[in-house]
Amino acid sequence: MEEVLWKACDALRGSIEPSEYKHVVLSLIFLKYAGFHFEKRRKEIIAEGLEDFVDSVEFYAAKNVFYLPETARWSYLKENAKQPNIASIVDKALSEIEKENKPLRGALPNNYYSSLGIEAEKLGSLLDKIDGFDSILASADGNDIIGRVYEYFLSKFAIKEGKGKGEFYTPKTIVNLIAEMIEPYEGKIYDPCCGSGGMFVQSMKFVESHHGNRRKVSVYGQEYTKTTFKLAKMNLAIRGIAADLGDYAANTFTDDRHKDLKADFIMANPPFNQKDWRADNQLTDDPRWVGYDTPPTSNANYGWILNMVSKLSSNGVAGFILANGALSADGTEGAIRQKMIERGLVEAIVILPNNLFYSTDISVTLWILNANKKAKVIVRNGEEIHYRDREKEILFMDLRKRGIPFEKKYVQFATETISEVAQVYHNWQREGHTGTYADVPEFCYSASFDEVKENGFSLVPSKYIEFVNRDEVVDYDTRMKELQTELADILQKELESREAVLNVFKSLGYEIKL
Repeated sequence: MEEVLWKACDALRGSIEPSEYKHVVLSLIFLKYAGFHFEKRRKEIIAEGLEDFVDSVEFYAAKNVFYLPETARWSYLKENAKQPNIASIVDKALSEIEKENKPLRGALPNNYYSSLGIEAEKLGSLLDKIDGFDSILASADGNDIIGRVYEYFLSKFAIKEGKGKGEFYTPKTIVNLIAEMIEPYEGKIYDPCCGSGGMFVQSMKFVESHHGNRRKVSVYGQEYTKTTFKLAKMNLAIRGIAADLGDYAANTFTDDRHKDLKADFIMANPPFNQKDWRADNQLTDDPRWVGYDTPPTSNANYGWILNMVSKLSSNGVAGFILANGALSADGTEGAIRQKMIERGLVEAIVILPNNLFYSTDISVTLWILNANKKAKVIVRNGEEIHYRDREKEILFMDLRKRGIPFEKKYVQFATETISEVAQVYHNWQREGHTGTYADVPEFCYSASFDEVKENGFSLVPSKYIEFVNRDEVVDYDTRMKELQTELADILQKELESREAVLNVFKSLGYEIKL
């Protein structure tokens, strides 16, 4: 079914820009999903002898089903699939669904299909392809399959759009790793830059796979890009996940929609090395930076970090991805990092392989922050979990050679690798886990506060993990700065040399311009 639909997307080629494909296809998948469950619930209401309430929104909302006016139902769209104004009909259907269902306000495209100028024949053909979802939706795990189809398309579109784009999607392999490490069983989960909602989807999958209760999890997020905000709301709706993403797409820094939130778990993949994220005189006294220096305008990395730190509950844990430069950045960023380490916030640093992301090939790191690294006991599903006192230690892990090939030019983690990494981390954290923790050359090392202090509060893993191949010990950030200095010196000498030659010619009466 996925491949059939993907080929159907190719039929759109020439009609619209490739970057628009995902919005066209995913909105139609949502309409099919909503239509199927509406018809199913409608039959149930009639079978219960409640025909008088067959058009009551509340009777659908009570079962987490969206109420659809007649012209928004899939059967109506199917009947009109060959009409020349099918684009307007789809737009009207989406608009009517939003009006009738409060949770979908701001989630669906507005006058989108008509504005694209897409050929009616191609749009009708796509509707016919998606109409074949009935057998899947009728199966026992139909909802999950549709969710998987939606996720499949998000990933395929992200790969298709490639570098510099595709930021709306965090590869599932990375999200799985974060979830297995920080274990978001119950409580409030927050993502300050939630993209298409993948962190929330995987959190719920984690809860289900570990026999937890989804009702004990509440979801909070924010997204800046309007089209991505809509993708997230549709994605979560298909999964049956209730979430507070704010009333509209907004900038987390300048329009924080969750100012008073204290989250138990934070999962995020912020934009890497975001420049000019605030004006020089903007947000200088923001309460999120209290106790720290104000993050520099040149790079938002530590702005994202401190936003998340400010949102952590007393036992909160955060897992997020950042570009490697944040591990050793100096100046204001270095001062912020030092204070975080001194306060015992940094729990683990996991360096990841290149080419995990579809939008960039730069090397990235998974950070885990913990607001309470002291010895403690947590009761989960009736079982006591005892944590060691790791307040003065940081676990470093190197996964650069742990990836396996994926889609020819990318890599991902095998399920076994994710399980191994999570187990090592939990062994390090806990008393009496599945095994005892031990440092492993070229893989993991538990560094003391004093060691980190001696290294200038750098969090570059190669400064701590033992490597048999000494080339691996190179601090690439420091080496890059050295090479930049050497190159600047060479260029300066070249300029001076050229200037000397010009002066010789000038002394001979020649005027030469380069």
